[in-house]
Amino acid sequence: MSVLTNNLDLFLSAFGQTLQLFAVSAVLSLVLGTFLAALRVSPVPVFRGVGTMYVTVVRNTPLTLVFVFFVFAYPLLDILRIEPYTAAVVSLSLYTAAFVCEVVRSGINTVPVGQAEASRALGLTFTQMLGNVVLPQALRSVVPPMTSTMIALLKNTTVASGFAVVQAGNIREQLADQGDNVLIGLLWVALGFVILVMPLTYVQQVFEKRWSVAR
Repeated sequence: MSVLTNNLDLFLSAFGQTLQLFAVSAVLSLVLGTFLAALRVSPVPVFRGVGTMYVTVVRNTPLTLVFVFFVFAYPLLDILRIEPYTAAVVSLSLYTAAFVCEVVRSGINTVPVGQAEASRALGLTFTQMLGNVVLPQALRSVVPPMTSTMIALLKNTTVASGFAVVQAGNIREQLADQGDNVLIGLLWVALGFVILVMPLTYVQQVFEKRWSVAR
């Protein structure tokens, strides 16, 4: 307990930064991922191609390489100066958006084709059909996989510790500098992530129960 109590401010500050990084990246990745899913089911071949290419490239690129690009390579382009925290948000958001896209697309595929056909027969545009008819039904079936994606995002925030972004991943290094027991500190970090994951799991169960659909 002494490792935790003697460094309580460190743990609270680091996990606070982790939560902030997670929250911002989650919102951005959900928005971008949903947009990419719309591109992938678009009736326009060019849009479908762009969405497919993005997902294929990003999903097969290690997250660390995405960080390396935005932290080290992007500044060399001299377009816009970004801080390490901003680079971490952009990297996590762009990377996670590819997985969110596939989750949303899989949910869209569960909606009967007749729903889209009926919408078009009523004169709705593709955007109106997707936003008012298909997506509300699709979101009901993507709660469990989307929660898993968000949990993966939460754990992926630790990658930012290797790129000058202070959060839970830096606790080990700071404990080592102070001469504290690093192993015990890592066990507390692991427990902290378990505690953070529990609310996400609870939210999943609540929405899954509320949005359950008899099939």
